[in-house]
Amino acid sequence: MLAPVLSLRHYGASPGSHSHGHFQVLLGLSGTLELEVDGRGQRVANGSGCVIEPGARHDFASPQGCQCLVLDSTDPGWARCMALAPWASHTLPLARYLALALQQGSALAQQHGPALLLEAWLAGNTASTRPAERGRPIDWYALRAWAAAHWHRPLEVADLAAQVHLSPAQFADRCRAEHGLAPMAWLRSLRLEQAQWLRGQGLPVAEVARRTGYRSPSALTAALRRATPALRDDEPAPGDTAAP
Repeated sequence: MLAPVLSLRHYGASPGSHSHGHFQVLLGLSGTLELEVDGRGQRVANGSGCVIEPGARHDFASPQGCQCLVLDSTDPGWARCMALAPWASHTLPLARYLALALQQGSALAQQHGPALLLEAWLAGNTASTRPAERGRPIDWYALRAWAAAHWHRPLEVADLAAQVHLSPAQFADRCRAEHGLAPMAWLRSLRLEQAQWLRGQGLPVAEVARRTGYRSPSALTAALRRATPALRDDEPAPGDTAAP
């Protein structure tokens, strides 16, 4: 059995039809991918996905461009997923996290992501856990990018809700259902995640605080220490180099 491979792919014009000897799992992160699989039309939009079985001839195109999380796998367990809806509350946050982790070069995402995706896809479709439909999907990936571009100003629930054309109350309900967090807690986790990553790249605390909208370098340092409570006073903060 070949090792599964996760990748983040951008699609545009059709490269022509083809087939392969493994399952291909497509999860839409942004835009819309139009597919034809063995003569049957299919669409993978943000918040949806599909499983293409081994040997199935398929063609695909995205005139406006799109991005998908793609898994190539020979695991026979994916045969059970072909008729199941992928975008359960279990799968959505996991796929978003894996996409971000792949962008950051995480080896753990590549090592454990395929098995976790399969488990989440199946678990989300059991009779006891499958969620009711909640309207059109929110493009959380695009919303994350929008928030990251606006750290320089205070963001409120209403600002996030306006980006996805929902009322603040509707957005708060969706955020809790799909991420398990209140909107502002979700926003704080994004800000801290970005700050941790920038510090890991070696940027000074003051510059990271400026880029991620913290009130001051000391506010950022306090947030980082709360996130890593085991850090002793004599240890360097993430991204610091200890003095000789």
